[in-house]
Amino acid sequence: MTGKIVSIHSFRGGTGKSNIAANLAATAALDGKRVAVMDTDMASPGIHVIFGLGRQKQKYTLNDYLRGECDITDACLDITKQQRIKQGQLFLIPSSMTASDITRILREGYEVNDLRNGFNEVLEKKNLDYLIIDTHPGLDRETLLSMATADFLFVVARIDEQDLLGTAATLSVARKLQVPDIKIVVNKKPKIYEDDAITKEVERKFKTKVATIIPLLPILIEAGSRYVVVLRHPDSEFVQCMNQIYRVMR
Repeated sequence: MTGKIVSIHSFRGGTGKSNIAANLAATAALDGKRVAVMDTDMASPGIHVIFGLGRQKQKYTLNDYLRGECDITDACLDITKQQRIKQGQLFLIPSSMTASDITRILREGYEVNDLRNGFNEVLEKKNLDYLIIDTHPGLDRETLLSMATADFLFVVARIDEQDLLGTAATLSVARKLQVPDIKIVVNKKPKIYEDDAITKEVERKFKTKVATIIPLLPILIEAGSRYVVVLRHPDSEFVQCMNQIYRVMR
């Protein structure tokens, strides 16, 4: 059976999509799945920081693959043991955080077809159940490719007018690309709002189901993108939210 591509996207930065991508990948791995999470936000990468690899220099990254300097599997790190996952398997394909690499990818760009090929190759060569893609915010070539190839698209938004207007644009594009399964994830919800009221209003406005609503939890503020919350705090309310997203994919 072919593995599934799961795209985590937001129209604006700062919505928490990278944190959701990392924790969703860990949630699936804890369920015994073979999962890879790929950081395609090459202009502002950082999902590897959440996995505790922020200060560790990587031999190969997605940037190297897109320059034709390595195979995609060379840039695929097995972080299963490091994250203390006992059943499934978890891989990470990071992007480079060095200023020279970021500047080069922004200046020279890359072949979008190479990225598409990378998706397919890592799915096949690592025999993955899921490839979770942490996208670049907004709508650009990489985002459109990630959407067009996705089996599941989760659009992350906050209760913020700019976020919601951007979400509308993202959903419109995703529908034109005929993404099979699209859901909204409402993140960083203030306590003053009721979940049922948000779900009803968002689904009415966007004609798209809400996968989950994640409150602005103190534990997420404490974590500060320094670790994977579902692995450190398995009994937290956040874990329940991740399980709700994961059930959509199963």
